Amino acid sequence: MKLLRHGPKGQEKPALLHTDGTLRDLSAVLPDIGPAQLSPAGLAALARIDAGTLPVVPQGRLAVPWTGMRKFIAIGLNYADHAAEANMPIPKEPIVFTKTVDCAVGCNHPVVLPQGSVKSDWEVELGVVIGSRARYVSEADALAHVAGYCTINDVSEREYQLERGGTWDKGKGCDTFGPIGPWLVSADEVGDPQNLSMWLDINGVRKQTGSTRTMIFTVAQIVSYLSRFMTLEPGDVITTGTPPGVGMGQKPAPEYLKAGDVITLGIEKLGDQRQTVHAWDPALIDG
Repeated sequence: MKLLRHGPKGQEKPALLHTDGTLRDLSAVLPDIGPAQLSPAGLAALARIDAGTLPVVPQGRLAVPWTGMRKFIAIGLNYADHAAEANMPIPKEPIVFTKTVDCAVGCNHPVVLPQGSVKSDWEVELGVVIGSRARYVSEADALAHVAGYCTINDVSEREYQLERGGTWDKGKGCDTFGPIGPWLVSADEVGDPQNLSMWLDINGVRKQTGSTRTMIFTVAQIVSYLSRFMTLEPGDVITTGTPPGVGMGQKPAPEYLKAGDVITLGIEKLGDQRQTVHAWDPALIDG
């Protein structure tokens, strides 16, 4: 299943993308797509619905595909070739940081640069959405706790992240720095999360090409590892690292986002995103 939420801010409605390419309204059968619907029982109930009997609706503004997210967790340097371009050693354990839940926006929402930003960067990443509570789970059982997967752009301000002291978090959670979607694809439809191609373009020029095959720590390893430090709850999302080609790794000199740039990105089976970059404008943040 491909689940999504669409419509004006504050009036989003749940829907799914039917196999015939049409958007089908779910609002008559469930109030929203949240933690209850992402549970194994909730997904099983949705799978029993004959999508062909649901009303066809036009697509409105795309929001984050589910609601009720409590944690937005990120893994750094999880591709060996990206670690190399960043001149950083391959980590022995996953590097964990957080993005603020408030930075999560729909897949086509404007990316708004923070005031004074000069090193904002792009990162296409596989998102992992938790469907059932995970606490001290084994690697063998970890994927059973995953509801599905999504495309994420882990937008990052590198000066804030690496040059301002402290942790990486301050460069990762700026408003609009977490585009998610267009939809959440159920785990059964995705199959092996370690065999997905991914890409990102800036203004039509390919910058990133990669595959989840080259992740240092697999999805199962990451879920199991995180569950030893925190309880993962339904609706929590983990963004799992990026392949090479980010702005700070460009040769002969780094390249960073500027107002007017257009970012397009996608992951096999999970859908594409498109964002236009804007200079600081608070009116664009909550739209």
